Amino acid sequence: MTDSDPYTTGKCRCGQVQFEVNSEPLMTMVCHCTGCQRMTASAFSLSTLHPSSGFKVTLGEPVIGGLHGATRHYFCANCMSWLFTRPEGMDDFVNVRATLMDDAQSFSPFIETYTDEKLPWVTTPAVHSFNKFLSPEHFPALLSEFAKRSK
Repeated sequence: MTDSDPYTTGKCRCGQVQFEVNSEPLMTMVCHCTGCQRMTASAFSLSTLHPSSGFKVTLGEPVIGGLHGATRHYFCANCMSWLFTRPEGMDDFVNVRATLMDDAQSFSPFIETYTDEKLPWVTTPAVHSFNKFLSPEHFPALLSEFAKRSK
């Protein structure tokens, strides 16, 4: 995505659920928690944070999987690809799995969380690392720094 065209599309592995994102990411993140490792069957999850108003499902009907509480993970009912997350207490935001976007190669993590649970051989180019998930008071400064770096 570029500043002049902040539009991209994405889909699950089988293509039965498709989405579009019409906003620049507010931040890019890697999560190393064991929950993300298990849901991705990989070392971590890579995601982009967007305003909810800039995201919409355009085909199919995602189902809730993973966490079923205040934080909700959405999946394709057919291939079970983890599509996006609606984080607890952050209804204005959606956390989209960057690797499902058509331009996935353009996303690099700015922050990484749960580094105390990461696999010992994993390294990322993240600028900031946190042992756990960061507290809400960290977000304004990080969002501002990411916005400046992305220009």
